Parts: sequence; structure tokens; C-alpha cells
Amino acid sequence: MRYQPPYTITSKIIYLVSQISESIGRLSALIQIEDSLKLRKANRIQTIQGSLAIEGNTLSTEQITAILNDKPVIAPPKEVQEVRNALKAYEEIHNWRPELELDLLQAHHTLMAGLIDEIGQYRHGGVGVMSGDRVVHMAPPASQVNRLMGDLLHWLAEGNEHPLIKSSIFHYEFEFIHPFADGNGRMGRLWQTLILSQWNPIFLNIPVESLIYQNQKAYYDALQASTDRADSVPFIEFILQMILDAIVASSTSDQVTAQASDQDTVQASDQVKRLIEKMEHKEYSLSELMSLLDLSHRATFQKNYLNPALEASLIERTLPDKPKSPKQKYKLKNVH
Repeated sequence: MRYQPPYTITSKIIYLVSQISESIGRLSALIQIEDSLKLRKANRIQTIQGSLAIEGNTLSTEQITAILNDKPVIAPPKEVQEVRNALKAYEEIHNWRPELELDLLQAHHTLMAGLIDEIGQYRHGGVGVMSGDRVVHMAPPASQVNRLMGDLLHWLAEGNEHPLIKSSIFHYEFEFIHPFADGNGRMGRLWQTLILSQWNPIFLNIPVESLIYQNQKAYYDALQASTDRADSVPFIEFILQMILDAIVASSTSDQVTAQASDQDTVQASDQVKRLIEKMEHKEYSLSELMSLLDLSHRATFQKNYLNPALEASLIERTLPDKPKSPKQKYKLKNVH
């Protein structure tokens, strides 16, 4: 009997699939009239920064851009290697088929080269998912990995589910199995992107990973909720919402980034959109804006959210002649 991952189709999942399908059409038309090469480069950097940041990599989009352009970067060698590997993996993604085990193993080899010993092969020992000093998920024993991955890849090849749903189920099941000694998170996200790109190549240019990074706790909570329920619906709903939000952000990035540089484009395409979507038509202090986004680091907020939004004329100061005034507040400007 063919393996069938446990999941439920909810009304929210149906709604999200519908919204994503509609939004993808609009985004496809938009990209045709934009500088597609520039957009691909910016989104690729944003994707890699988000996915690696989830795993603890501290390199900024500026540093990743420098590595992409073969410029020297002062950073921990391991983190630089992670970026180089990820850049290479996303360059080679067109060559892989998601249902082929050999391609999956090759992708892991590319993504983890020089970082661990067990590259391009399933793990030989036990592994658990930690949250601080607590084990939140103990993966199946290594002796079961070959069988479980064989079943999952066969289901991926033969299943009739919508690609949006199928890719999300695969992502969850992959993380549950945790087939590799390390690199499972970034591999799961890479493989979902690959599955979606087989349906619509535009997904190679949508930086979903950066939104997952911004909602990292919710990402892990959704994984855990699916495990607790033995049903991947919480994770499917979460990841589809991230995909939809990323598409909407990409669709509106042209008005945010028209006055920005390549590196600014990487940041502004979703972070500024997230800020203005949270704001109502009233005045906010700096701390109130940060609270809207559950952010606590003022310098990061100003660099990645506030300043790009001001430069793009999406928000404005209430005291424009006194930018550093302690009474300074901010409000939406000409946002419809």
C-alpha cells in the first residue's frame, strides 16, 4: 500500500491556495515589466540570508552580496562557507528533480560541503531537535531513515495533491524524519522551493525564507503542533500563509524600492511592507512601531524597517524639521 502522510484539508488551506494562485498571476505580470535580473539577485540574497539566519548564521545581506560578488568579507569562516554553499545550491537547483533521492543527496552534499563529515548521505546516528536545552522532537532511529525517505519520495512522485499542499506536507514530513546529521532545516526549505518551482518557476524568485525567519518561533510552533496532532495541517496553514505574504510583499516591492539600491531592495521588499500593513492611520512613537512588529532591537528596526519606509515615502515624520526630537512620531503617507 502506498504511504500516505496524515493531513487534513481545511477551509483555511483551500482559501490560502486560492489566494496564492491569484496573487501568483499578478506577480508574474509585474515581473515581466521589471528588471528581472536585478530582482532575482536581490531575492536570492534575501532567501539565503533568511534561511541561514534561522540556523544561526549572522551574516547580513550586505555581506552575502559581497560574497556573491567575490569580495572579501570579515566573518566567521564557517558562516562564509554556509553562504557559499547556499549560493551554489540555488544556482544548481534547476538541475534537480524533487522526487529523486540521488538529487536530494547531491543537494545536501552541495549545501553542507566543508561543514560536516556526513555530507550527501543519510545520518548514521540518532538526532533530536532542541529548543534551548530541551529536546522538543526526537527523530526516528537512523535504521528507519532509508525506508521513511523512500516512502516519502515515492509519495511525492505519485501523489495528486496540489503542489502548494504537497510541498508543505513534504516539508513537514522531511523535518519530522530529520534524515541528515545536520542541515535538515535549510534542506527542507530548499526542497519545498524546488517542488514549487516545478509548478511555477516564479517561486525561485520569491524569498519565503525571509518571512519564515521573521516568524521563526511560529515556524517551530507549527512543526511541533503538527507532530502533537499527528496531522500536518498546522504546518500547512502556517507555511501557506508565509508564501502568500511573500508573494504580496514581492508584488508591492516596486513602490518600496524604486528609490533604493540593490542592497536596500533585499531588505525593503518584505520588511517595509510588513511595517506598513501593521500601521493604522494614526500617529506612532518609535517604540510603538517596534511593538507592532514584536521587535526589541532599535538599531535593527531603524535600519531595516523605519528608514527604508521613510525613504520610500510610505510613512512620514510628524516633526520633519526635528528628526531626532523626543516627541517625534510617525504616520502613514499616501498609502491606499
